[in-house]
Amino acid sequence: MIERPWPVLHIPENDKRIYANNTCLQCNLVHSKWTKQQIMSSDSLVCLKDFEKYAKEHLNRNAWGFFSAGAEGCQTLRDNEEAFRRLRLRPRFLRDVSVRDMSTTLLGHRVDMPIGISPTANQGLASPQGEIGTAKASAQFQTCMICSTYSNFTMENIMDSSPDGLKWFQLYVRPDRATTAGLVRRAEQAGYKALVLTVDLPIVGRRYPDMRHGFSMPRHLRVANLGNADLSKSKKDRSGALDYGLGGPDQSSDVSLSWKDVAWLRSICSLPIILKGILTAEDTRLAVQHGVDGILLSNHGGRQLDGVPATIEALPEIVQAAGDKLEVYMDGGVRTGTDVLKALALGARAVFIGRPAVWGLCYKGQEGVAKVLSILKEEFSLAMALSGCRSLRDITPALVVRDSRYSRL
Repeated sequence: MIERPWPVLHIPENDKRIYANNTCLQCNLVHSKWTKQQIMSSDSLVCLKDFEKYAKEHLNRNAWGFFSAGAEGCQTLRDNEEAFRRLRLRPRFLRDVSVRDMSTTLLGHRVDMPIGISPTANQGLASPQGEIGTAKASAQFQTCMICSTYSNFTMENIMDSSPDGLKWFQLYVRPDRATTAGLVRRAEQAGYKALVLTVDLPIVGRRYPDMRHGFSMPRHLRVANLGNADLSKSKKDRSGALDYGLGGPDQSSDVSLSWKDVAWLRSICSLPIILKGILTAEDTRLAVQHGVDGILLSNHGGRQLDGVPATIEALPEIVQAAGDKLEVYMDGGVRTGTDVLKALALGARAVFIGRPAVWGLCYKGQEGVAKVLSILKEEFSLAMALSGCRSLRDITPALVVRDSRYSRL
């Protein structure tokens, strides 16, 4: 452990109101200036699990519970990671791997690596830099960040902070279609390159930690994209679902959302549309029929319906159903470079991470997120070399098998 000042944080002028009274998001105390903190040396944080441990020790109970909670018994939350361990790699050798190319394209836009950042709400809980720090780190690594509707900075501020980075905007369709259409227009005008429609949250899942601990949001945090709704007024229904201070859980997203709304969204939006939360081949085929451009295979980090499959296990049927009609990405449980390799071998064009980016943000803002991305990039490059892959084209289904193939004698 070393002692060093907390880094100076840049907050866009228009969003300084979010951090009134210099409230420290690490402890919810008010300081005249940032105090020194005991911060682990970055040399001691060598894997994403180290960042998880750091975040658990340094975030307050409200913040840690919000980011870490899974639905009900957390079967899916645990299985997202454990399912990767049930896959084995079949490396090929005697190949020249002295030069390795990790670059790819996402809907025609080049990125330096197939590792992006999933939408995560209220990143201001982890650091005053919030989504700004995450966006800058993502742009630094020339990869994709998906901005959440429920960000604490406006989508315009996030884009302006790092205009050279690829960004998509995540959308919840609200009962008020005019509000939804307004968000779409703003995303188009701000320069976002795709719209990511979340389809697996008609109602918020039942998350026990939030219910037990009486989750509440700090007064200075706002839903910046939705008229700065006051999150301190957020309430929970009997399931523990937050209404984000927007007038009730049924008003945060539209419970009646259906495929006709996907068609409506296509009619008002010039951007490519990606559906986030698809888990079955049947819905994948419907997505193809409705002209969707991509699917982000996701179970919402195990936070919605407990007992659904881990995303890595659902991936093969989604890829098969999609064929060459749309691009398939996945998030959920990606913690190592070999996890990335396995997902790509099973057909994902790219993977996205949610919680690990927040853990990095908690550590040192932009620098922490960059460290998380750096670790994953280095581990993925190493995994490619050790499996005989020089580019993403070499990563094929033949590289991965279920561990049941091998004897347990």
